[in-house]
Order: sequence, then C-alpha cells, then structure tokens
Amino acid sequence: MLDTPIVDRAAESVGDSAYRRIRSDVIFGVLEPGQKLKLEKMSGVYGTSVSTLRETLNRLCSEGFVIAEGQRGFEVTSISAIEFRQIAELRELLESHAIEQSFKAGDLDWEALVVSAHHKLSAMERAMLAGDKSKTEAWKQCDWQFHRALIAACGSQVLLDTLSSVYDRYLRYQMLAVVFRGEAAAVEHRELMNAALARDAAKARQLLHTHIHDCVRHALQNSDWLKPAGAPTTTVVSARKRAKKG
Repeated sequence: MLDTPIVDRAAESVGDSAYRRIRSDVIFGVLEPGQKLKLEKMSGVYGTSVSTLRETLNRLCSEGFVIAEGQRGFEVTSISAIEFRQIAELRELLESHAIEQSFKAGDLDWEALVVSAHHKLSAMERAMLAGDKSKTEAWKQCDWQFHRALIAACGSQVLLDTLSSVYDRYLRYQMLAVVFRGEAAAVEHRELMNAALARDAAKARQLLHTHIHDCVRHALQNSDWLKPAGAPTTTVVSARKRAKKG
C-alpha cells in the first residue's frame, strides 16, 4: 500500500522485496496490462528464486494485480473501462463513509494533519501545473496522503486498510492514464480541506463524487490505455501493445 512506512531494507526478506517491487511496477505501469511474466527473466530482474517469485505472483493474484493462467504461467491483469468505473465507485463508497466518521471524531491534531498534507499536495500540484511532470509518483504519494489524512480519524483500521487496497487498484488506472486534470483537481482538493476544517461531511462527499467521477471521465476520454466513454466495455489492449503486435 502506498502509505506503508519506510521499509527497513536490511531486515526485509528477498520475497518481501520482490513483492513490493513487482507490486509497485504493476501499479505504476512498468509492467504493462496483459504482459506475460516469464519467471526466469523476472528472477534475474528482481533478484529472487523462481519458487519465491511464484509465491509472490500468487500473492499478487489474490490482490487482483496478476492473473495465473494454469500451466501457461502468469500475466499482468488486463484493464477495462468497466472495471475502472467499478473500482472508482467502490472507492467513493468507502471513502465517503470514512469521511463522515472522521469529520465527527477529528480533533485539533487531525486538523493539523489535514492542513499539512494539503500543503505538500498543493506544492506538488503547482509544480505539475508549471509543466514539471518528472515527479508523478511523488505527486500521487502526496495525493493519497491527503485523502488518507481526511479519513484518518474514522476510527476503523479495517476501513482504512480496505480503502488503501482499493485505492492502489484505482491508482493503477490513474498512472496508466497519467491523469492530472490541472487546476480543477487542485481546487477540489482545497475545497475538500476547507470542508474538513468546517466539519461539513455532506459538502465533502459531494466534492469527492465530482473529484472521482471527473477523473474517470477524463481518463476514459484521453488515455491510450482505455477506450473512449461509450465504447464497448471489453478488455482493453494499449495502443503500444497493438503497435508491437502489428
């Protein structure tokens, strides 16, 4: 999950390191949708044995990032417009509930956390608006930290962990689409912060709905990875993969 504490590299096992790296590479598009995962080659890249790698990929299968093809091995899970919408709807459902609980229970320290997280995100958004696209991963880290701050006082670790897992699947689509909606997204984040400080959960839920669904619409309209809105909702092959096949 993106909010995982800094990893102690010395204490981290080879299997855990491979899991973390492969998971990140799937989320951030280094390993592309539909890509065959050849164990021998990956063993060298990720510095682990084939048996450990197989265990790692099975673990990622349970999270929806990889699929097993029986005797044919593994491949990165494909993407589709319909799945993106479903993940977005689940994210909104969970985050809206968490917002309501968090806004009720949040104290002064929680408010400070929200303001601090927004300050960092705002700085990254200003850089993006100025044309600096070199820190996309850092921007999305700050984005998640802000949304996580909004719900940090919800009182349910199960809810936080579940939403974090769903968010990572949502983030995968964002990173494949390289979605940044510019000033509109920055304004929505600022208004979400203000709603938190005002403890206006109804306003925040309304803002979140717009924030998520406008992101989905923008991705479907502008990404090479996904068909335009209204196209058949079948599994999508990227323009790059089509070019390779041609």
